[in-house]
Amino acid sequence: MAKTTDAQSPVLHAADSHDLIRVHGARENNLKDVSIEIPKRRLTVFTGVSGSGKSSLVFDTIAAESQRLINETYSAFVQGFMPNLARPEVDVLDGLTTAIIVDQQRMGADPRSTVGTATDANAMLRILFSRLGEPHIGPPGAYSFNTASVRASGAITVERGTKTKAEKATFERTGGMCTRCEGRGTVSDIDLTQLYDDSKSLSEGAFTIPGWKSDSQWTVQLYAQSGFVDPEKPIREYTTKETQAFLYGEPVKIKVNGINLTYEGLIPKIQKSFLSKDKESMQPHIRAFVERAVTFTTCPECDGTRLSAGARSSKIKGISIADACAMEIRDLAEWVRGLEEPSVAPLLTALQQTLDSFVEIGLGYLALDRPSGTLSGGEAQRVKMIRHLGSSLTDVTYVFDEPTIGLHPHDIQRMNNLLLRLRDKGNTVLVVEHKPEAIAIADHVVDLGPGAGTAGGTVCFEGTLEGLRASDTVTGRHLDDRAALKESVRKPTGALEICGATANNLRGVDVDIPLGVLTVVTGVAGSGKSSLVHGSIPAAEGVVAVDQAPIRGSRRSNPATYTGLLDPIRKAFAKANGVKPALFSANSEGACPTCNGAGVVYVDLGMMAGVDTPCEDCEGKRFQASVLEYHLGGRDISEVLAMSVTEAEEFFGSGEAHTPAAHKILDRLADVGLGYLTLGQPLTTLSGGERQRLKLATHMGDKGGIYVLDEPTTGLHLADVEQLLGLLDRLVDSGKSVIVIEHHQAVMAHADWIIDLGPGAGHDGGSIVFEGTPADLVTTRSTLTGEHLAAYVGM
Repeated sequence: MAKTTDAQSPVLHAADSHDLIRVHGARENNLKDVSIEIPKRRLTVFTGVSGSGKSSLVFDTIAAESQRLINETYSAFVQGFMPNLARPEVDVLDGLTTAIIVDQQRMGADPRSTVGTATDANAMLRILFSRLGEPHIGPPGAYSFNTASVRASGAITVERGTKTKAEKATFERTGGMCTRCEGRGTVSDIDLTQLYDDSKSLSEGAFTIPGWKSDSQWTVQLYAQSGFVDPEKPIREYTTKETQAFLYGEPVKIKVNGINLTYEGLIPKIQKSFLSKDKESMQPHIRAFVERAVTFTTCPECDGTRLSAGARSSKIKGISIADACAMEIRDLAEWVRGLEEPSVAPLLTALQQTLDSFVEIGLGYLALDRPSGTLSGGEAQRVKMIRHLGSSLTDVTYVFDEPTIGLHPHDIQRMNNLLLRLRDKGNTVLVVEHKPEAIAIADHVVDLGPGAGTAGGTVCFEGTLEGLRASDTVTGRHLDDRAALKESVRKPTGALEICGATANNLRGVDVDIPLGVLTVVTGVAGSGKSSLVHGSIPAAEGVVAVDQAPIRGSRRSNPATYTGLLDPIRKAFAKANGVKPALFSANSEGACPTCNGAGVVYVDLGMMAGVDTPCEDCEGKRFQASVLEYHLGGRDISEVLAMSVTEAEEFFGSGEAHTPAAHKILDRLADVGLGYLTLGQPLTTLSGGERQRLKLATHMGDKGGIYVLDEPTTGLHLADVEQLLGLLDRLVDSGKSVIVIEHHQAVMAHADWIIDLGPGAGHDGGSIVFEGTPADLVTTRSTLTGEHLAAYVGM
């Protein structure tokens, strides 16, 4: 502030007047001309029911435009290598600063990616061992499990001016990759007995692969008529040459019934057809086949360390790089602190800061060799925060998507402190959140709603926490909701016995999980909950597990295709009109030929963002005009896909369009609170919470007596938790056993039985610290969970 000489009133500098992010006329996804002003250098929390438009405003509008504008500052050459971002649907966006996005997206599930490689900690360790390791085996690459050893020699031609000279050259690179598992740590094996019955010939239907049993099936005919094997001979009688061609044959063009096809061995065919796909997107019977047919075992050569013998032999003070990566990070930090070597002092300092950041953020129980794909959504988000904690940058906008996901109430305060620290450095912090404990620290609150989908997309409240509490919005009414303990709990009908569980950090745990009731497994992050439930309960018949793995889907995937709802709808249309079901799929014969069933025509503009324009022929309906002439109950297929789940439930429930198979799936979608979704809405536009509930609805159709749910409250608003509890009750009352891994106190209070793990995380956890009813846990307050639950229910 500068002061005038003739008056004491401060004069605001022009540069200090830009203290707001102004958004006017935002229309991304379901936003309805939203206009708000967000204070800079403050912590703003965005609330609202799942699907109300929070992510559309914060991520798809504010953060997306900030990133697009930054990308435009680079040269056209550089922009060609960067993702093309379209300008959001908004009239005015003013006062933006550089946005750093820390979202819920799981880290890549590539088997070569670990916590260490994702945070640069591995890179620093490799340099450290290349400088101090004894015996010295080579440069940093020699300690990398992603670098293979290469040796080559031969003649090269060197041209200098007008002279050409032939020289001999050799090339050698020492890598740290284990040659047996190629740096993956595991080797896969396909059980051939699950692929075919070797006592039968191909013409007798030897294949036992789902969908391969029919003799008329193209793939079966491809092998039978390939000429590489005798289709009349039992597979067990094949010669060595025939077996090699049948199982491992290289791709080759052949003719079958006059049509050109590509033949390849059965093993690579299965790997491409099944193993390269996301298991969660498969139909249940195909997913079950893959789980039966493929086994993964620890590599016997490197013992799962991924590293070559040479890399494992080089040590610093008796510790190899494999040992260092296998340590819990808090233990590794202490080991690094004990190294004193002036020649690498800057490296040790940087490594120490990175490892300390893990501990500070509550991830000290992880190990650097932990595959990044196994991290929960909350863990992945906190790992992404590591690189920002010690950053010297200020006046940037940090955008977080539910940073408290996967956190025990005991850990939420630590996360709040980190968010406040980022704000106090002069940054703007935008947080999408549902937890009251996280909303409580906000300087400014924006509540979107009032409902979800088309019923949302407007700002219901802007202001302080006290103002939100006093407002008549859905969030304001539910902000102080507290679930009461059950007056009576259900009696178990049996028990699932777990004896001597030792997965990950579990310490020989013996526990009986009661059946026929709602059981909640809880404990601080890293205490061993998932290890106990997912690692010890066998994936046998009758167990339906819904984990946190994200569902994947392109713009062509939608709730109707993902849940299998489209199949009975297509059949109903086909039966009513006497035509083929394939006509009613936008990915098959019925697709508009102009846009290939996408509904939009994509124009690639090179370095600039591509443009999607609605298809002029089908007007975005995705189907051929002739297909839209067929009706069911007075509606064509595009009109049905434009219905919400609630509308479709009524449409297929009675009358001419009565379709029991479709109605059953729609009932499940409504049960999990997705009644507002439209059947044809692309999966790419769904929020994290919506995807999780869509996945839950799909698995509810699986046949099983035991349901295992991993944090089903992820992405749920306070008002939606009550509906989830009703769903869990209905599952238990119908005779199912429900086991839930959860931190939400409302779910704990509603449980019939609680199993609490701890007392801490990593090697400080892995033990059962409490078993009993919620009332007993609150009364004894013997654990961290007990203390927080008692405070929650007001006891």
